[in-house]
Amino acid sequence: MITRFLVIITLTVMSTVASAAEHTIKMLNSGPSGSMVFEPSVLTVAVGDTVKFLPTDAGHNAASIPSLIPSGAENWTGGIGKEVAITIEKEGVYVYQCTPHVMLAMVGVIVAGSPSNLAQLSTDSAAVEKGFVMNKDRLSGYLATIK
Repeated sequence: MITRFLVIITLTVMSTVASAAEHTIKMLNSGPSGSMVFEPSVLTVAVGDTVKFLPTDAGHNAASIPSLIPSGAENWTGGIGKEVAITIEKEGVYVYQCTPHVMLAMVGVIVAGSPSNLAQLSTDSAAVEKGFVMNKDRLSGYLATIK
């Protein structure tokens, strides 16, 4: 009985680990959607997946915007020119930025499972967009694509 229980637990853990995926987001000076972008700019993942940010072009980082992530989710801040990997632990929408280039609207969005906090983000993101000196509607445009 104990052996069967241990086998079931082991298989459950292994299937959970095996189903987690790894995604890559590039930090770019220029990409298909414009200048100072993350590519892809909107990424859909499952809770438990890992997202790796690659400093494809120099001078960028990836950092969560604390007021624009799900309640209870952990913030992250990668170093300038450094790769950073995060594991998505909470369902919802995450907005992140390149800290030195946020005024140029270098932002991106990760959607994990149901976008349960989307309505609140749509309101709260206006304060971030006010600081953009170009691509002023980039973030609201990204959020508008989420269903």
